[in-house]
Amino acid sequence: MNERTPIPNINIGQVYDQRYSDAEVHYDKLGNLAGFFGRNMPVHRHDRYFQVHYVKSGTVRVYLDDQQYVESGPMFFLTPPTIPHSFVTEPDADGHVLTVRQQLVWQLLEADPALAPGPQVAPACVALSGLEGRFADEARRLVLLFDELHREINAAQVGRGPALDSLTRLIMLSLLRLCARSLPARQTRHEDLQVFHRFNELIEAHYLEHWPLSRYALGVGVTEARLNDVCRRIADLPSKRLILERLMQEAKRLLLFTGSSANEICYSLGFKDPAYFSRFFLRYAQVTPGEYRQRQAGVR
Repeated sequence: MNERTPIPNINIGQVYDQRYSDAEVHYDKLGNLAGFFGRNMPVHRHDRYFQVHYVKSGTVRVYLDDQQYVESGPMFFLTPPTIPHSFVTEPDADGHVLTVRQQLVWQLLEADPALAPGPQVAPACVALSGLEGRFADEARRLVLLFDELHREINAAQVGRGPALDSLTRLIMLSLLRLCARSLPARQTRHEDLQVFHRFNELIEAHYLEHWPLSRYALGVGVTEARLNDVCRRIADLPSKRLILERLMQEAKRLLLFTGSSANEICYSLGFKDPAYFSRFFLRYAQVTPGEYRQRQAGVR
């Protein structure tokens, strides 16, 4: 119980989209990332990267370090490098996710230190509805900038690189201005967060072993009922679903980034029956493993 695993450091380019493993900027639609990682994203961090989630609609539960925010879109939350964070989005929530190397933001702060009132950029969660005056104008501008970024990413025109760089800088400027409207955090019991984070650590370490829920609860040091209650209150998901979503995330990753057959992936994930694995995948993805690989190949 006293031995803790490090908070995972996720490199979006290496885990999700290997075409941009060394890019200064990575952008995707929130719905695409949620489809890959699941709508519950356990605690993690991004070394050397700032990340912003702009949510157009739907409710989001966000945990920035040990602070909780529950807001509905339009909203955004900004996560500086190394800050532990986790979040849960509703199934129909959509928007934009932008991941930016820290050097780009540092250049903006060097040009105008007033963009960050403290010695460093703090994590922030900002609801955009109801803002007045210059904040409302900046919020509308942010929407237009994200839409332009989305179009530029998909157009692949001449000058794409400089255009993406310029749009990203303008977006980060707007975000830093709006962070002055950061919302006060809602308090979550510290022991509940500890239980939730420890559970996700055990999932990461043992999901391939298909532990029963009782063993996870024993590892966390709580009853199954208590574990399920904590997961429902923090993530709005039952504890068992969090385990299954981690299996699904790994299955999707292997289908996208390896040439392994569905049967080979089945066994590597700890399933003993390929037919059962196919039914499991179909139940949670609404398509078979083969159909998922074929569809994603057409859009990547």
